[in-house]
This record gives sequence, C-alpha cells and structure tokens, in this order.
Amino acid sequence: MMLAPGTPLPSFALPGLDGKLVTDVQFRGSPGLLVAFICTHCPFVKHIRREFARFTNEYAARGLAIVGMASNDVAAFPEDGPEGMAHDARDAGYTFPYLFDETQEVARKFRAACTPDLFLFDRNGSLVYRGQFDSSRPGNGVPVTGSDIRAAADAVLNGLPVNPEQRASIGCNIKWKPGNEPEYF
Repeated sequence: MMLAPGTPLPSFALPGLDGKLVTDVQFRGSPGLLVAFICTHCPFVKHIRREFARFTNEYAARGLAIVGMASNDVAAFPEDGPEGMAHDARDAGYTFPYLFDETQEVARKFRAACTPDLFLFDRNGSLVYRGQFDSSRPGNGVPVTGSDIRAAADAVLNGLPVNPEQRASIGCNIKWKPGNEPEYF
C-alpha cells in the first residue's frame, strides 16, 4: 500500500490558506521536501503539533521545504476545512504552506493513509522516508521529539542516505468522501 522508496514526487497543485496555488514544481531544487498529511481534529496530530511546528520552523531555516496537506472529507469533518486549518495553523505556529486537498486526489497520489502521514523527498525528488514523526502516541508516555523525521531530514540535508528501517505512521485514517475510498485499502 505504501509508496516505495525512490518513488518520484507526485505532482500537485493545491490552494494554500492565502488562496495562492502551490505546486510541486515550486520545490524543484530544494535540498529536500517534507509533505505532511495532517488535519485539525485528529488526536494524533494534536499530540505532536507543538513539536511538529518547532521541527518545521527549525528545519525550514536549514533549507528543508515543507508543505502540510489536509485531505479529509469536510462534509463529515467541517473543522478540517480551510477555516479550521487557518485557526489551527495560527494556534500551532505553522509557518509552512498548508494546502487544502478538497478532491482528495493528491492524498490518493501519495497513497496517504492517515494523519499524520509524513513523506520526505530528497533533492532529486525521490521518496526517501515515509513514516512516523516519532514513537510518541497519545497516552503512551513517550516524549514527543520528532526523532524519526529529524534523523531522516538530517540525512537528506547532509546528502547522506536515509536509514531504510522506517516505521509507518499511526494515526486517524484519512476521512474519505463516500465512494471516494482509494483502491489501495
């Protein structure tokens, strides 16, 4: 079900919270790109969001490009739409482009399964990491550090191979529109 390592960055063109279109082409030449499928209501995202914001601010300053994407069915979860996303971005301190995937087409291209679901691409646009932020989960007592994505991002920014031992993300399933569930489930 997961995208294989080495998969090229899927194309996308989605509106950001400011209404401007953000595309994959804009990130060509970046030292790396992190695409994070997140949403406002998921307790797993809420659990990591402060450290995730800290991580994204720190690594953006080091040259890593970052985009967040929200792909949930807003008819079922209205808080996951642009208004809720804008509030969440302000509250969490997100400074990266936060894109709304209303048709869910981009989530399908990435084979996104849950929130949070993290995809890291190297400077050549090849997938080098798909997995968890870290091993912390709501209620498990493990501190939120971002250790897994930090290690992968450090490798990418230093031009080194990313550890192939990766743990899939665990979180809330993407909330697909009725009849829009992807064939990979």
